[in-house]
Amino acid sequence: MNSHRRIFLQSSLGLATAALLTPSFGAEARQSQSGESLFKQMRWLNEPTSSTLQGAHLIVKSKPKTDFWRKTFYGYITDNGHFYHLPVRGDFVFQARVNGKYAAQYDQAGLMVRLDEQHWMKCGSELVDGKRQASVVFTHDFSDWSTLDDLSQTDAVWWRAVRRKDSIETQCSKDGSKYLTVRQGYFAPEVEVSVGVMCAAPEGGGFDAAFDDVELSVG
Repeated sequence: MNSHRRIFLQSSLGLATAALLTPSFGAEARQSQSGESLFKQMRWLNEPTSSTLQGAHLIVKSKPKTDFWRKTFYGYITDNGHFYHLPVRGDFVFQARVNGKYAAQYDQAGLMVRLDEQHWMKCGSELVDGKRQASVVFTHDFSDWSTLDDLSQTDAVWWRAVRRKDSIETQCSKDGSKYLTVRQGYFAPEVEVSVGVMCAAPEGGGFDAAFDDVELSVG
């Protein structure tokens, strides 16, 4: 691991830890929002079949044949997945606990950071060949995809996106405390982006996804 990456990881960890410990707004504190109040600021890109906000818990039923993907290998462009989001500028940490009733190939739920249709990142738990995978896609006109074994095949997993300078680092956790870095990729710095939770059912008839423990810290 070179020194630049080591510095990034240390900085990301410091940003994430401080975000969790920051109790309030202040001139020197990061702005932190969470739970129901944060969900209520979001709006849908592509309405799902249904969505229900129960306090700090969001339950979503995805429509069938939905996905976010551009060109690579498959040759098609699909941008009809469900994304519940709000605008954010600058560095941030966004997290949510994610679960779902995964059943069909590529059923997926997780987080998304999006500049526009051609530039976005999604990460989360995805069913691939009958097994849940920790899945990350970075898209800069063309999508790329990476997977590794998910942290659980049955329980919810915490996912986190850390934006710092011109990078986004994706992390996941079994307990919401100790996080594993999954992937780091380039993302345009400073520009305002949309941040939130996403789900899709590329090949199935739609599935139920659940999100809670949502938190956004900016600064």
